[in-house]
Amino acid sequence: MSEQKNDSVETAIFAGGCFWCTEAVFQRLNGVTAIVPGYTGGNIKNPAYREICTGRTGHAEAIKITFDPSQVSYTELLEVFFATHDPTTLNRQGNDVGTQYRSEIFYTTQEQRYLAEEFIALLEKEGIFASPIVTAISEEKPFYLAEEEHHNYYNDHRQQLYCQFIIDPKIKKLNALLSQKNT
Repeated sequence: MSEQKNDSVETAIFAGGCFWCTEAVFQRLNGVTAIVPGYTGGNIKNPAYREICTGRTGHAEAIKITFDPSQVSYTELLEVFFATHDPTTLNRQGNDVGTQYRSEIFYTTQEQRYLAEEFIALLEKEGIFASPIVTAISEEKPFYLAEEEHHNYYNDHRQQLYCQFIIDPKIKKLNALLSQKNT
């Protein structure tokens, strides 16, 4: 009898502010096999970055994550998502302001929807954040890839001030979270 190989992967879609930030954070997780930045949740087809920046398309900057659930669970992805952005600010992450920077989870299965709802309820119950969580939970919508210059941005542009002042602290926060889990 041959050994059965587990080739199952799942997809998660998160909008948590600038996709340069969220991509950089999730690239560092074991079990994440691919990440692409893009736009979702809006009302026009094939939007471009310059259109997204106006806030008039309804799209959010987001990332689509492919992950191996035998190495990292969806709940663990949610934990990282909520630990590395502020889910209590509506349409804003730091100096990035507009609906394109909103906090939103786009579930790809009903199980993901349930897990996201339960996770937010737990965070609220435990009073993890001083203000109420405003993260929306929505069904997956068409996802449009961002232009090539937005892919792998942090790794390619670490010398940029935005990367040093905005993304580096998120990476440090992730590393602290992971080190706590591994002790």
